Amino acid sequence: MSPRPSRLSPAELSPAFPDEPSPDDVAEVARRFALNLKAAIGDRSGRDIARVTGVDRTSIGAILAGSTWPDMVTVIRLELALGALWPRVAAAPE
Repeated sequence: MSPRPSRLSPAELSPAFPDEPSPDDVAEVARRFALNLKAAIGDRSGRDIARVTGVDRTSIGAILAGSTWPDMVTVIRLELALGALWPRVAAAPE
């Protein structure tokens, strides 16, 4: 099995992650996800969020920093514990 090709992180595809929109559509969704996650966390500690979600606090920090692409299991765990985080995206034109 060949290794998965490397790709730029959301932060590398965004001029000022997460404060400014990204010109890359996929990185923009990741940026908005990170903003939604940050809002859902509020003033709770990383340890508390890790305990509640089952997601390691370093993984949560990496998502918030835009240094990683969260996998589906991570997204689901976060949403089950914190509510809907995935931003709505426009449907593809027909």
